[in-house]
Amino acid sequence: MTTPTEFAHSINLAWVLLGAFLVMFMQVGFAMVETGFTRAKNAVNTMAMNMVIYPLGVLSFWALGFGLMLGGVPEWDALGPSLASGTAHEIGFHVGGHFFGLLGGSKFALLTVARDPSNLAMFLYAAVFMDTAATIPTGAMAERWKFAAFLCYGVFIAAVTYPIYGNWVWGGGWLAGLGVSFGFGHGHVDFAGSSVVHMTGGVTALAGTIVLGPRLGKFRRDGTISAIPGHNLPMTVIGTLVLAFGWFGFNTGSTLSASDPRIAAIAVNTMLSSSAGAIAALALGWRWSKRPDLGMVCNGLLGGLVAITAPCAFVSPQAALLIGVIAGLLVVLVVMMLETRFRIDDPVGAVAVHGACGMWGALSLGLLADGTYGDGWNGVAGPVRGLFFGDGGQLVAQLIGVTTNVLFVFGASYGFFRLLDRAVGNRVPAEVEWAGLDTQEMASEAYPPG
Repeated sequence: MTTPTEFAHSINLAWVLLGAFLVMFMQVGFAMVETGFTRAKNAVNTMAMNMVIYPLGVLSFWALGFGLMLGGVPEWDALGPSLASGTAHEIGFHVGGHFFGLLGGSKFALLTVARDPSNLAMFLYAAVFMDTAATIPTGAMAERWKFAAFLCYGVFIAAVTYPIYGNWVWGGGWLAGLGVSFGFGHGHVDFAGSSVVHMTGGVTALAGTIVLGPRLGKFRRDGTISAIPGHNLPMTVIGTLVLAFGWFGFNTGSTLSASDPRIAAIAVNTMLSSSAGAIAALALGWRWSKRPDLGMVCNGLLGGLVAITAPCAFVSPQAALLIGVIAGLLVVLVVMMLETRFRIDDPVGAVAVHGACGMWGALSLGLLADGTYGDGWNGVAGPVRGLFFGDGGQLVAQLIGVTTNVLFVFGASYGFFRLLDRAVGNRVPAEVEWAGLDTQEMASEAYPPG
């Protein structure tokens, strides 16, 4: 006979899997957003990257990434006792009586947890989160990226950079321990991935676009910047709404518990921040260009979603609205700054949406967490509070976390892309880029004549 506790664990397992299914569906949204923002002659290539990153990333994460990221976590209480908790192992070092975790050292290829429901559910959930991070650079680097180089990148982010930073925040690593070890709040806190998922993807995209260079014709010799509009804005709008729908699984599923009453607040905060981001981007974009810019509205909505992902469980609806407004403004400002000041070509605005707004989301938690949730988070007694609610140490932990992301993820990714450039080359030849990657790289067309 099933006990009430066992029944609760079963419901929570189903809840986590449902959240994972919604997040997996977000891949459809990313594919549509990125393809709509790019040109028709590259539509198959952009879709292909969004398609292939899923199976390639999952297999790489299964073989190595999951173990590096969560191999040191013995069990998840909400999902029931692990049948393989004795196999968990975190690799790190001790200083002054405190442990600083660096890497997980078990669960590779799921060999030791193949029959453990809680670990299998968390693998699925973690894998679709990884896929979100991995697909972000495919938009920023679209329309000139060699498909072979993209494949190498997919293995790298899924097996190395994403899981290592993820371990430091979610796998019991040293960033999570900043509270216990140094008294900085509850350590670096990221409820559903503003820094772990989105900032990692956005910072990787920044490194990749710098190495890859702008699309031909984007920046002219006389200093002018050419507009290269995407071919299907309605596709981008549909993709944006698909992402907004899947994001409810992204954020609410991260409770890992269907019975956590905070789910309602998380869902409302997610909706409010995304809406505020869209309207703020509409207003600033309209003022800037003297007309409403639907593409900016889409990216503003996504920016609001990215920003609220870290603090969604810890802030009030009013704070969520403010977080979304600032995210929407950031999207417009960062897109313009990257193009005009730094001459960086990002066809879909991924660096602004995921990199800048991911950073803002993590920092906003350190400012606006109101002390109504998170008691015991990362082993620290009491709820999570930000600077404005009495705990400046939490902001310090958030600052350390985002700084570490920039240094580690950007440094590792930039070095990888440079090495890849020497080994196989990152960029297609100029004649291929002019003709379009669909016919030249993919041997197919999205819209064949006739």
